[in-house]
Amino acid sequence: MILSSFDETRPVLGIADISRAVTLNKSTTHRYVATLTRLGYLQQDPETKKYSLGPKVVDLGFAALDSLEINRVAAPCLQNLADETGYTVSMAILDGPDIVYVERRRSGRPVGGFAIGLNLHVGSRLPAYCTSMGKVLLAHQEPAVLRRLLDRTDFARRGPKTLTNREQLMAALAKIRQTGVSVNDEELASGLRSVAAPVRDRTGRVVAAVNIAVHLTVWSTSADAVVARLERPLRQCTAEISTRLGHR
Repeated sequence: MILSSFDETRPVLGIADISRAVTLNKSTTHRYVATLTRLGYLQQDPETKKYSLGPKVVDLGFAALDSLEINRVAAPCLQNLADETGYTVSMAILDGPDIVYVERRRSGRPVGGFAIGLNLHVGSRLPAYCTSMGKVLLAHQEPAVLRRLLDRTDFARRGPKTLTNREQLMAALAKIRQTGVSVNDEELASGLRSVAAPVRDRTGRVVAAVNIAVHLTVWSTSADAVVARLERPLRQCTAEISTRLGHR
């Protein structure tokens, strides 16, 4: 709760500020802050005595620093994409060999009555290798980082078309780097298809991915037809989010 008090509009806070944000008295707040500082999750400026997020925060596994800003600027774009296409739109970040869902938006005018039965929500984790967003994020990792992530991947078969070996996945990632879009054709679950594209920050680094998910019971067509219909609005959405993050 204390760590979530810090965001892009309030990167530095004093004890009184934190106390008001978390509705605790100053004495209790100070004890918690002292513990978080000792553990490295907060750091104190010796001159102002105020606090900011410490380097240990990046080890929390939810990429809190990045996802705060990304979620804030992405939410309206994602909702517009869901409403335009009629399908569920998600955004995820990479956390080790997994993806973590940081945003989910459903259309106000669904095109069909099928709800994807994976019980996905913000905070859900899935293996990166068998998801469209995961493959986008893996494709843009440095080679040494990618090797370490794949060393931690089990390549279990999760859907009828899961890529179950490293060579298959590496070839797919190379294609994604060329085309800028990732397709998942029943690799995660039977009947489930999705198409994903990357989100970049002001440095050009890929920091998230956005996908549109479609089930065969709603739209029984080829994967190529899904891409042909959804790629343009998807790319427009990720380009807008990237621009809002400062990418040119």
